[in-house]
Amino acid sequence: MTTSTTPESSATTPLLDLQALVVAVRRRRRLWCAMALLGLLAGAAVAVLMPPPPTAVTKVLVAHKEDQPNDTGTLIRTDVEVLGTTRIAEKALRSLHSAEDPEDFMRDYRGAGVTNNLLKITVTGDSDTEAVARAKALADAFVADHVRRMRATANAEAKALLDQRDRMKDELAQVNKDIGDRSPQTATDPQESASIESLFARRAELTTRIADFNQRAEEARVGTPQVVAGTEIVDAPRPVKHSLPRAAATDAAIGLVLGLVLGLALAAVGVVVADRPVLRRDIAAHLGASVIAELPHRPDRRRQRRRTRVARERLTAHLARTVRGSTEPVSLLELGCARGTSVIALDLARALAADGAVTVIDGLPGPQLADRRPKPGDPAVVSGERAAAVPPQERRLGVGSVAPGTAWTDLQYLGTQTVLVVRAGHGSAAWLHTVARQLADQHIAVIGVVLIDPDPRDRTDGTLWDGLHTALRGRSERPAQQSGWRRTERQPMWAARGADNDQEAR
Repeated sequence: MTTSTTPESSATTPLLDLQALVVAVRRRRRLWCAMALLGLLAGAAVAVLMPPPPTAVTKVLVAHKEDQPNDTGTLIRTDVEVLGTTRIAEKALRSLHSAEDPEDFMRDYRGAGVTNNLLKITVTGDSDTEAVARAKALADAFVADHVRRMRATANAEAKALLDQRDRMKDELAQVNKDIGDRSPQTATDPQESASIESLFARRAELTTRIADFNQRAEEARVGTPQVVAGTEIVDAPRPVKHSLPRAAATDAAIGLVLGLVLGLALAAVGVVVADRPVLRRDIAAHLGASVIAELPHRPDRRRQRRRTRVARERLTAHLARTVRGSTEPVSLLELGCARGTSVIALDLARALAADGAVTVIDGLPGPQLADRRPKPGDPAVVSGERAAAVPPQERRLGVGSVAPGTAWTDLQYLGTQTVLVVRAGHGSAAWLHTVARQLADQHIAVIGVVLIDPDPRDRTDGTLWDGLHTALRGRSERPAQQSGWRRTERQPMWAARGADNDQEAR
């Protein structure tokens, strides 16, 4: 895989690199694991410290006159809303002889439709006995109210039918009177005969309709007992058993999932906002130099320690060959790994000590080299202020830092060629651009990058192949000396990739 730093390729760079995002989130597993653990503990603590109040449950079978097989649950939803009214609450409190406010009592119970005709009532109280009593009072109040409403509806319907029947009877009486008022002599008149026939037809129609209204009124009354008998408490009120271990396990699992999701979200947002490259290709592209080696931060297992020791020995041998073949002083500059850089510098100095005296110039801001306990055979370590006193015949190895707050003009005294020792995910992309630009302004060639704490699943390539001056992997001499190319004309490729953070550079 190659990494391009040309303006054309940077224009096609995706806005969000999913691979880098996944790697960065995985590297922040301490955060989301801690959030998941915190959610687990919080869920368990809520179950233990805030147990649910005593609860009772009952079920009521509700019959409706308008029941249909294809009902979508509209009637039972209406019953649930009726249960949550102050009228039902007042009736229940009245039967309990309680002076509690109905609106407050309504917050202690709820209804739910199990099926189209089955209503479940859940009530809380100060004790199981009180919760059961409240549930029974609510169920009785709801059944009584439902029966009253069904009877009132049936009576209203029957009364409307009977009123219509009475009007028909009055009209029938008038028709009978009109028929009785006609004399037999008028029967021979054709017009009178037709009028009498129409009256007889009207009387027959009214008689039929009166009988129909009587039947419908009777059916309306007959349907009410079926509704009344079908509405009853089918599951007596009983307290709900509460299992603390089960509740703690359930709440802990919910807390674990919520904490994990929140932790992953925070990690992802933090990665996007911070914009700290972790992949080899991204770090190499931002710094404009190839990755020559990578070392773990703190190996834990024995096999990891052995692999780390072998990788460190290979790095030391490679750097020693590079320093021996270079006519210019070489330095090690760290970003986020001062301790690891000091160890690499001491190993390199010990390897170079076989060729002659070596002096390590300590330019680190911390006490990594200054406060160490020297061992027999260790090279001499002097501070940057005493670097001028080092004899010219001795080989110098500068060790410094490119962290924020670095005095950039002092880096060239540590070495005109440098190896950057960078911890993955430590510096932002803007700061890596700043480091590359400042080193270019100081005419310090970056001959390679040593990556500390890389992602073990990173399969990207950290080598640049864009140009000779940016692909200095393993080179010891800068091309400027071989081709007569002036240092002042060296244009860093990373300047075309995007804007740098000038405020941080100052």
